[in-house]
Amino acid sequence: MTTERLIRMFAGAFVLASLALGLEPSPVFVSPHFLWFTAFVGLNLFQSAFTCLCPLETILKKLGVRTAGTCP
Repeated sequence: MTTERLIRMFAGAFVLASLALGLEPSPVFVSPHFLWFTAFVGLNLFQSAFTCLCPLETILKKLGVRTAGTCP
């Protein structure tokens, strides 16, 4: 599995988890402040599309996960 696929997987999991924890109709609701984490993940994905700077990608590369080579 490549870093790009793992980043998408982590981002999707974090968005779903933060929505479950931040929306009142959810059975695992904790606080509406978890929606800020959803916004953070979305903003990070957006900026990384332009800058190729993603903290998770850096961590995955250091762990030896192969990359597809789309960013320098």
